[in-house]
Amino acid sequence: MSTGVALTFVIIVLARIVDVSMDTIRTAAIVQGRRLFAAVLGFVQAVIFISVVAKVLLSVDHLVYVLAYGLGFALGTYFGIAIEQRLAFGQQVTSLFTTKGTELANALNAVGYRVATVHANVGGGEITILYVESPRKRTRSLIRDAGAIDPGCFCIVNDVRVAAFVARGDRVDSPRTSG
Repeated sequence: MSTGVALTFVIIVLARIVDVSMDTIRTAAIVQGRRLFAAVLGFVQAVIFISVVAKVLLSVDHLVYVLAYGLGFALGTYFGIAIEQRLAFGQQVTSLFTTKGTELANALNAVGYRVATVHANVGGGEITILYVESPRKRTRSLIRDAGAIDPGCFCIVNDVRVAAFVARGDRVDSPRTSG
């Protein structure tokens, strides 16, 4: 393999890693309703994509370029997911099912979480359901904090697409969370 072919192989792999990683982040931004951010990422991603596809198709006699394209796609998918999870844009609501409702709610309020409390009867026993709003970046520590107080706590985590005060006239289609 010549130096030029090897260099082109590396460039194709790196370009696909960037392209597919951006596409993964763009997809998450679309789901969260971040239109402008998704559009900008889409533009840059499309420019990279078409440049790489053109190089591979114009040099299809080099099978190694096709392999570089596939390798870059696979690595881009992996790194894109890792980057998106690290960025952790957005809000989540965690439902905590606990028998230590008051203690857990007070502890979470004390460290700055917004907590809504609902008392319930399940199978003849009393439980409390705590709904806790938090940035995605804090959800793991929230669950860790809840588990430290009530190891038997059951958690359900939901992404928040839209949160708005309807009576105040907030736009329900905007990705802004209430505050």
